[in-house]
Amino acid sequence: MFPRSRQVPQLRRSALALGALAGAALLAAAPASVATAQPPAHPHGAQYFVAPDGDDQASGDRRHPWASLARAQEVVEPGDTVFLRGGTYTFDDAVRDCTSQTDRVDVVALTRSGTADRPIRYAAYRDETPVLDFSGVRDDCRIKGVGVTADHLVLEGLEITGVRQNNTLNNESWGVWVDGSHNLFDELDIHHIMGAGLFIQDGAGNLVRNCDAHDNYDPFSRTGAGQNADGFGSHTDTPTVEENRFEGSRAWNNADDGFDFINSATPVTVHRSWAWHNGYVYGTDELAASGNGTGFKLGGYGGDYEAGAVDITISASVAFDNTLRGFYANHHPVGPTVVNNTAFDNGANYNMRGVAEDGSATSVGTLRNNVSFGGGVLEYMDGVDSSHNSWDLGLELTEEDFLGVSHEGWDAPRQRDGDLPVLPLLRPAPGSAVIDRGVDVGLDFRGPAPDLGAFEYHPRSHGQHDR
Repeated sequence: MFPRSRQVPQLRRSALALGALAGAALLAAAPASVATAQPPAHPHGAQYFVAPDGDDQASGDRRHPWASLARAQEVVEPGDTVFLRGGTYTFDDAVRDCTSQTDRVDVVALTRSGTADRPIRYAAYRDETPVLDFSGVRDDCRIKGVGVTADHLVLEGLEITGVRQNNTLNNESWGVWVDGSHNLFDELDIHHIMGAGLFIQDGAGNLVRNCDAHDNYDPFSRTGAGQNADGFGSHTDTPTVEENRFEGSRAWNNADDGFDFINSATPVTVHRSWAWHNGYVYGTDELAASGNGTGFKLGGYGGDYEAGAVDITISASVAFDNTLRGFYANHHPVGPTVVNNTAFDNGANYNMRGVAEDGSATSVGTLRNNVSFGGGVLEYMDGVDSSHNSWDLGLELTEEDFLGVSHEGWDAPRQRDGDLPVLPLLRPAPGSAVIDRGVDVGLDFRGPAPDLGAFEYHPRSHGQHDR
């Protein structure tokens, strides 16, 4: 089971072994290799408060909050919670000066670690919205809005915006930059960054859950405008068995890719996530000059063959209206596991180009129960382990197979618990050709067999069931 996936009564699970599906064991076992959801901060841990109108000379309690996270960093211990009151926190300086124009500096530096059973939590207070606005930081080098080099932290309910590129000698800056393990990033809204929204440079066991990254654009990257502004990325340096995981997250209007896992030394799993309209300058339909425009970029090492290539798994996710590709193997040496996804109106809905040991192009991947719909084509599919997908079954899908078909509305407000909004879009309609046409891959389903695509049909809720 995937953490926090909703349970539906009477869902059937096949008792048959999944040996016919290479990679299905990854789906069944994935949660065990991740820190999943961090436990709440220890009930006996201290609580501190920060507010835009606070004072770092105050006591840090609810009535006398501090002004800065830097002050909280001086005192927090494992099990503590730092609540951020609503309002805008403005920043104009990094924690240290740039040593050169190509240096990297943090504005908020989270360096103190929690423990597995006593994480340190930085969270919005109740229903308030703290906004960390970094647009005033003009240090002449690369900027990390929030730099996380600690382990066992929880960042929850924060809005992060405005990180700039302040010269043309570098590539991207970053909204959240991670070099730590077993952290939970929950309900973050990261936008208008001149670079990547959330970027995992190193570490494993991190869970990015119910986060949004959108409207990011890097106009001053030395490799070209739009080349480095992804929504989310995992590009870790240290080889691990433990994975990084993305769940319930959305990436849209990013100049480069929605989710990018190139050069990752850590396995990655994506579940129930959406990526759309990437490869454009935000707020327009103008193509980003150097943006790649992929919804989910599933690995790769710059076109090189790597013998130790990691596993990438994606399930129950949606990609549409991305300029070049929806789901892309990106020259990965190992075939990604791609199950129960929906691709709609991308340049190519699925492109499974891998790289062979001799450096030649090949096709890789294990694909089951996926839907390809609309204008997107299929590329590099010869030789892929492909079965029970809409194209394998010869389905000629139309709009009548879905409760709704639109590029609009996917950025609707989340549910109160932070989960993805419940929309009719691309969900099976009654009598749809995708119902009961799949094979058991270890995900929940209703009826004699799984439906194709990211969503499972439920007659009493008019199709509004997520896996």
